[in-house]
Amino acid sequence: MTKSTPRQIRNWSKYNKALKRRGEITFWFDEEVLAHWNDSKKTGKRGRPTVYANEAIHCLLLIKSVFHLDFRKLEGFAESFMRLMQLSLKIPCYTQICRRQAMLDVTIPALPHQGDLHIVVDSTGLKVYGEGEWKVRQHGYSKRRTWRKLHLGINESSGEIMASVLTTNDVADNEVIDDLLEQIDDEIDCLSADGAYDKQNCYAALDQRHIQANIPPRKDAVIKQHGNCKAPPLTRDQNIRSIKKLGRKKWKQSVGYHRRSLAETAMYRFKTLFGGTLTNRLFDHQATEAFIKCCAMNKMTQLGMPVYF
Repeated sequence: MTKSTPRQIRNWSKYNKALKRRGEITFWFDEEVLAHWNDSKKTGKRGRPTVYANEAIHCLLLIKSVFHLDFRKLEGFAESFMRLMQLSLKIPCYTQICRRQAMLDVTIPALPHQGDLHIVVDSTGLKVYGEGEWKVRQHGYSKRRTWRKLHLGINESSGEIMASVLTTNDVADNEVIDDLLEQIDDEIDCLSADGAYDKQNCYAALDQRHIQANIPPRKDAVIKQHGNCKAPPLTRDQNIRSIKKLGRKKWKQSVGYHRRSLAETAMYRFKTLFGGTLTNRLFDHQATEAFIKCCAMNKMTQLGMPVYF
């Protein structure tokens, strides 16, 4: 049995600087953000108008995720760096930050893409509450454990998160494929996913957008449409024929299916940076928390990623 040699990073100097920059606490505020930090426009609805703009809440939640702060510590931390920067901006109360995150519309930033766009999708679980794995393994569980599923669409060439959806744990992976694709404005050339996405609705969504589907069908899959049919060939049938001709292993190599593992790498990076637990208890708050963490992860990715030999 041969041992695989570890890959070596060829841009270590640049990647090392990027890793150090992730720990910097220097804050740069755009003039437009400062100008719109306080937003007291009337909405025409009952109640007191909003005092702080969505950009202010987004900025504070981003700091909360990166530095692993709770809401009270976030308020004190933000007030301290405002004083150090000699800015006269007021910081909202921690209760207001918590309430406002449920209504926050989060857009995940991504750099402009050049060339063919290959998206890899997968999902991972984020624990809400329950006992730890060690206690369950040793003594079993004594109370209900609950988690959410974070579905991600990753740009395989850059490692950036292009789309994200948070669902309850009873939602299947294939049920959110349309939501993921709608978040990506760029033209997608191909999409790679595991066998959990081997469903008719996934192929229909990809065919509608003219996206190549690199999804391995199950081993007992049969061809649905005859080859002499006048209708356009089905993508799944073409994959089955290619697998029968080349073999499953060679088919995966020919379509670049092995790149799908980069989705699992992104899940690992996400949990390494932010942990595998959501701190909020309400679902809308949990969704905003997950999306804010995706924004922070993209910012770190854009600082620099390793390039291997």
